[in-house]
Amino acid sequence: MRTILVIIQRSNGDVLLSASLINQLYENLKPDAIDLLINLDTLSIANTLPNIRQIHTFSYQEKRKNKFRQEKKIIKKIYKKYDLSINLTASDRSVIYALLASKKAISAVEKDQSKSWWKKILLKHNYIFDSNSHILINNLKTLRLLGIEALNQQIPPIYTLAAANSIQAKLLNLKITKFIIFHPSAQYEYKIYEEKLRNELLALLGGLSIPIIVTGGVNKIDKKIKALLPKLKNVYDFIGETSIDEYIILSSLSEGYIGMDTLNMHIAASQNKRIFAIFGPTNLALWSPWSNAFQKSAMENKPTQTYGNVTIFQADMHCVACGEMGCQNNGVISECLNNISPNIIFKEIEEWLLNKAL
Repeated sequence: MRTILVIIQRSNGDVLLSASLINQLYENLKPDAIDLLINLDTLSIANTLPNIRQIHTFSYQEKRKNKFRQEKKIIKKIYKKYDLSINLTASDRSVIYALLASKKAISAVEKDQSKSWWKKILLKHNYIFDSNSHILINNLKTLRLLGIEALNQQIPPIYTLAAANSIQAKLLNLKITKFIIFHPSAQYEYKIYEEKLRNELLALLGGLSIPIIVTGGVNKIDKKIKALLPKLKNVYDFIGETSIDEYIILSSLSEGYIGMDTLNMHIAASQNKRIFAIFGPTNLALWSPWSNAFQKSAMENKPTQTYGNVTIFQADMHCVACGEMGCQNNGVISECLNNISPNIIFKEIEEWLLNKAL
């Protein structure tokens, strides 16, 4: 097997959670090269995956400007250039890319036969994308189709020496050795804990015997959170101060992760960190943090549940988890998130720290 193309036309989390598949393809098939075809807005996290030669990108902004020019450019780059193509999403476009890239194309397909029938005919192999199974397990189905026994372990992303030196110098300057990350933001507003509850939780966390480092990026949502962040003793504001590369090393040096259901949570899970995740409407079976130690994710909704190194908090409401983008799919507010008590979250964290010190 000389060259492989892996196609992931979804979000940052999907790209990160493809690392285990890519690593096992590399170790078992020993290809000359593995390339990626991803959405442009996931390029930063794609650059942290090991064993990748080249990354092709698709831009939705470019599509709106001139759809056919971009498609022509991508097809020219991938057409019959690979011995094996693997598509991890069931969208029509990504399946077509896989078919054009290689005679041996494998892809996820929809359970709905009316949508997947033509894909099943044209693809060399296919598997049903199961929304009731974790994204890691869905991705690894490809290995079984290739006769490879899959290892259900999420591997961590890589970081550069420059990033490690930068973060270690920053921590040394602040005289911080052990610390916990608090990540209050997410890609979408409907996944974010409201300001009042967030600040109540931060005030409680600031009273712990270990520093709390608040992290975030430079987008509009993160900047808004930064502006509203209270000044608290033992709480350090790193929002907008780390690249994704630097965040990965920061997370690897931490004692644990507290925060929202987002990419950073999955990074911490891949590093086997202690995780306290605050979930709203997201489908747990598909997107809860994967525990390498227990080789499992959450499969049912509960106000508080712990498996291995992971604790998840949800609201005790009949609608949890609806799987929509906020209440009535509004993309902004999730009432379930705002029905999770900061005291319940803090109690679990405090108990863990007490036991950890023994």
